[in-house]
Amino acid sequence: MPIIVKDFTWQQTEKEIFISVPLKGAKACQSNVLCTEDYIKASFPPFLFELFPLSPIDVDKSSAKIGNGVILFTLHKQERSIWDTLSPANMEKEAMQKVREKAVDRVQEKAKEDAEAKAMRKRENEKYSLEVMMKIDEEERKQIETIKEEERRKASEELERFKERQRIEEQRRIQEEQQRREEEKRKNAINKSKNANNQKKHPQAAEKPGSEKVLPPTRKTGSIKIQFTPRVFPTALRESRLAEEEEWLQKQAAARRAINTESLEIQDLKEEEKNPEWLKDKANKLFVAGDYLAAVDALNLGIRINGKIPGLYLNRSACHLKLRNLHKTIEDASKALELLTPPVPNNASARLKAYVRRGTAFCELELYVQGLEDYEAALKIDPANPSLKSDAQKIRLIIQGSISDQE
Repeated sequence: MPIIVKDFTWQQTEKEIFISVPLKGAKACQSNVLCTEDYIKASFPPFLFELFPLSPIDVDKSSAKIGNGVILFTLHKQERSIWDTLSPANMEKEAMQKVREKAVDRVQEKAKEDAEAKAMRKRENEKYSLEVMMKIDEEERKQIETIKEEERRKASEELERFKERQRIEEQRRIQEEQQRREEEKRKNAINKSKNANNQKKHPQAAEKPGSEKVLPPTRKTGSIKIQFTPRVFPTALRESRLAEEEEWLQKQAAARRAINTESLEIQDLKEEEKNPEWLKDKANKLFVAGDYLAAVDALNLGIRINGKIPGLYLNRSACHLKLRNLHKTIEDASKALELLTPPVPNNASARLKAYVRRGTAFCELELYVQGLEDYEAALKIDPANPSLKSDAQKIRLIIQGSISDQE
């Protein structure tokens, strides 16, 4: 059981009561103070101080300070008066216990209310902070969008100015060419007029009398030996290029042998290998595995079997793009676009891929104007594609010289 402290001292005024409770060697950090209107307690094990005030206390104005080995209570009276004693005399234990329990319940309720109020303030602060951050983010996003829109507008205006300059330059070149041709025609007409006048003034029939024409000597008779080149080409021996012609003949013979060999190879294929769609699927698997050369061989065979399937050329353009065969990429993408006619929604995806791959190949060859035209054609098919928009904008900036093609 705790030891009840009774050697405390107290003083009072009409408004306040000052109570000094010695800690008796206990540490200040181990002290626990509880204060309500009708119950005061200070626990510092193994000692206990409790007080049942004679009149209610104003808890909000009261305080307890711990230091210098004492606990100093400053209690404000709710009613101004001078007390004869601190506690009522002869207070029963049951009444004291009820006051204790009531005080503890009140303190717990107050602690719970304070915790709820603190949690509510925290939630309100977090909500306010979140709203502020969202507002800041929204403002930053709008600012970034404004800057992007301004940059897009500037880039578009610059591109339009560039196209206008190109158009004016082309018109100027055409006008200069027309002027040059007209000048040549005019000069030719003047020269013809002068020649006609000269012929009128000095006709050939008006020769001076006594003048004699000097004729060349008569050629001597003889025989000329002619040797013909006994070869395939109808070219004279003195004009022939023997090495180049022999090489050409060898290449033609090899091509004929290759055509015959290919026919035999197709005849020797299995039944599924003669199906272009099966070869297309096989090429797709090889492409995913990274074996682009094998994929090209499968697509080549499919095209030899049936050269009217646009998907074969489209997939082969992807393989050539991976292998950096840029000119072949352009040829296959162009052939695929030629076969993907008329343009309908069903072939929109294939046409978009063909435009993008051909545009990429043009850009790799530094033909940025042609590349931009293909990307713009792809954007007409899928205007909402963010990747296409970004790539097209980058190409425009490269054309305008705003950025380097290495960036």
